[in-house]
Amino acid sequence: MISKKKQIITLGDIYTAVIAVRAGSKRIKNKNIQSFGSSNLLIHKIRQLKRVSKIDKIVVTSDSNEMLKMAKNEGVEIQIRPVEYADEKTKTFGEMIEFVVSNIKTDYVVWTPCVCPLVDENIISLMIKKFKEEIVFSERYDSLVSAKLLKEYIWDKEKPLNYSIEKHVKSQDLPNWYTIINGCFISSKINMLHNKFCYGHKPYMYKINKIQSIDIDDEYDLEIARIIYDKLIIKKE
Repeated sequence: MISKKKQIITLGDIYTAVIAVRAGSKRIKNKNIQSFGSSNLLIHKIRQLKRVSKIDKIVVTSDSNEMLKMAKNEGVEIQIRPVEYADEKTKTFGEMIEFVVSNIKTDYVVWTPCVCPLVDENIISLMIKKFKEEIVFSERYDSLVSAKLLKEYIWDKEKPLNYSIEKHVKSQDLPNWYTIINGCFISSKINMLHNKFCYGHKPYMYKINKIQSIDIDDEYDLEIARIIYDKLIIKKE
């Protein structure tokens, strides 16, 4: 019997990028289409992905007619997502993943939320390259995720988790812990459907820096990302 990983290795080199957006958002109203750069977060991500040569197709999946229209105007494919797959109550996240990914025709999926606008085309291109090296041509990992290296003193409610108070260590000598960042997740379609998640149980942690890892969850994150992006654009000019 051929293992799943052996099957995955024989697949072609074709990638579809998915941007999943929805009408509702709890902390920032219409978060996915908040203004950013010369457009908004959704369009900004679409245009970044268009500049990634290894991506063959871009699909925007949403319950929002407004967002689907924006995607269509940008020339990418759209998937109308029924509200039960977007309200975060009726269907589970896993069921949403299954619904979205089952309609994808390519072998690999690049899941790219638009809430990390500083994860740009250069980073995504490098992530795809690393995915091929570490997952497609190797059996060490099953997926690849954007992550931030965490070198901080971590406690739960009762005790330290990554160090001992009896023996102080410098922060740089703490063990490598990672925070998963909603920048980019890459996996085979087979594994996404099997796991009902955008990455697997043995992900390769692709490290991105503090600036790149800004993940927009509230107004403060959004404003910081805008300021940094504007400065980066001015610097390029």
